[in-house]
Formats: sequence, C-alpha cells, structure tokens
Amino acid sequence: MEKQSAPHTAPGPAFYRLRVGDLIVTAISDGYIKGGEAVLRNIDADLAAAALRRSHRYPAIVEVNAFVVETATHRLLIDTGSGRSMGRNAGALSSNLAAAGIAADDIDTVFLTHIHPDHVGGLTANGQARFPNAELAFSAAEFDYWMGAGPIAIADSQRALFVDLPREQIAPYRDRLRPLDRGEIVPGVTMIAAPGHTPGHTMCLVSSGNDSLLIWGDIVHVPDVQIAHPEAGVVFDVDAAAAAETRRRVFDMAVADDLAVMGMHTGFPARLKLTRDKSGCSSTALPWYQTG
Repeated sequence: MEKQSAPHTAPGPAFYRLRVGDLIVTAISDGYIKGGEAVLRNIDADLAAAALRRSHRYPAIVEVNAFVVETATHRLLIDTGSGRSMGRNAGALSSNLAAAGIAADDIDTVFLTHIHPDHVGGLTANGQARFPNAELAFSAAEFDYWMGAGPIAIADSQRALFVDLPREQIAPYRDRLRPLDRGEIVPGVTMIAAPGHTPGHTMCLVSSGNDSLLIWGDIVHVPDVQIAHPEAGVVFDVDAAAAAETRRRVFDMAVADDLAVMGMHTGFPARLKLTRDKSGCSSTALPWYQTG
C-alpha cells in the first residue's frame, strides 16, 4: 500500500534576510490580526472592500512584522511585535527570531517606532526583559505622550491595552532608556519623524553605501486600501488628519527617492516599491533574493 503523506497544517518559521549595502536586514513575522477592514476610517466601506477584493485580500488581515538590522558593531531590533496582547494568530516574534538564528541576548538595541501594543508587546516574558542586554530607544515625544498625561482621552475600555500594557512592558527597561529627538539610532539607521498615527510615530531609514531601505512603521495598516487612498486612516490614529498628511508626504518621498520600503503591516516579507501616476499611488511587491 502506498504510504500517505501526513497533512502539513502548521506554518514554518517566517523570516527573510536581505542586504542593504554592508548591512543585513532580517524581516521577522509576528503573525497577523484578523479584521483588517474593520479598523479603517475616513473611506467608504464599499470602496475599501472593492479594493481588497481586487487584490484578493478580502476579508483583510493586518500582518505584524518586526525587523533586525545587523551592522559591524550593533544588532538592532525595530519593534517587538504583539506578545500575548493581540490574539492567538500573533506573538510569533520570539520563535521566529530563534529560527532565524538571532538570540535575544545578542540584541543590543531595541527601537520602538511607536508605543502601541502590537509594537511593544514582545518586550517582556513573564515580567522580565526579553532582551536583557538591550537599551530601549524611542522618540522622546512618543514616550512623553504615552507615559505622561497624553492618553487621558483614551476610552476606559482601551486603557488596559493601550496604556497599561505598554507601561508594563517598558518597566523592566527603566534603567536603560534612550529617548531621541532626531538622528542615528545606530550607525546606518536614522530615525525620521512621521507623526499622526501617534504623536511621536517614527520611521527608520537604513542606509549603507548607495543602498537604502525605508522601514516606515505604521504609515499603513491595510496597504491594499491606504496606498491607493491615503486619506483612509485607522481607528487607532491619534490625529487622523496629521496621519493622512504624513502618509502622502512619505509616499511622495518613497517615489521621488526610488526607495524600497518595508512596514510593520505590509504583507510579509513586506518589501515594496511605490509608483505614482495620474490616478494616484500603487505598490509592487519586490522579489525575494539571496543576501549574497
């Protein structure tokens, strides 16, 4: 009797390496969150659904990614995923880092693009710092907002997830915080302000030689809708108008500078190029290739 193959139901490790000049960037999937189209705001629901159906992504999910940048002297982790905060389909950062051969102890810097649960949720394990040798860097404006009186307007139903959880996650790093106003996070990786989604939301420009990559944080959450319709925001935007203005500015920057972009919520492995014509912006997923 011919032997039957066992069904394969569990996904394999999700990480992807590419070279940016002399630097190595590894995209790490944290998983995904269901209900992507439900978070959209300031766009007709039927228009959004039509865009998602055209790209075969309806119903939508919000993918969650993080990135490791390896330089000659540093190993930088950009964002930490969701931990246990966003449901059973997210929170895979730790296992995928291990699968990529990257030990938590080897991370010397963690940079937060902003302080939302799906970006800070992986900072700790059992109340202890998951990255025991890393300093924690972030925008000073972002930290002041979330750790100060800024979030007072957040609904009581959201405080546990958006206020209490980030503060708990950051607490074990209190003796190694590095607030930044501008400039390099580590050599070759520069913080760029991109406010709106949150007051101190930031991006990272990775540059080496003639090669660059823009890791744009949460410029989009549902790219198949928001790249074509930059006016579309999400329910989590602190300042929806500023987020839309920033989105347009970043799209213009990516097109004008011919930048490859990666994001925390673009389809894994998240690497895109944007183009513009008279009808607006569109994106193309760039091919996978070996780091070589």
